[in-house]
Amino acid sequence: MIDGDGAKIELLSLQELLKLEQKKVVLKDSVIGTLSTKVINLEGIILKKDEQFSLEREKSEQLLKELKSEKRKTFLYKVGTYIGATAVGILVLQK
Repeated sequence: MIDGDGAKIELLSLQELLKLEQKKVVLKDSVIGTLSTKVINLEGIILKKDEQFSLEREKSEQLLKELKSEKRKTFLYKVGTYIGATAVGILVLQK
């Protein structure tokens, strides 16, 4: 009878250990799920940052093109001004 009582106690202990292990598994699954969600969120953030960098690069390239265009216009205005001033000077000297 003592052997039977020991077996019952051992069975109860094993059942409690099994329940604890099942709780651990559930907890690990929830942690894994949470981490997976975090990974997905971080990947989304990285994609948004990449999009932002791409847009900023496009803006920079566009601004550089506009700057070159404006420099070209300014140069042409200067050249035109000097040519005009020279032409006026020549006309004034001819009279």
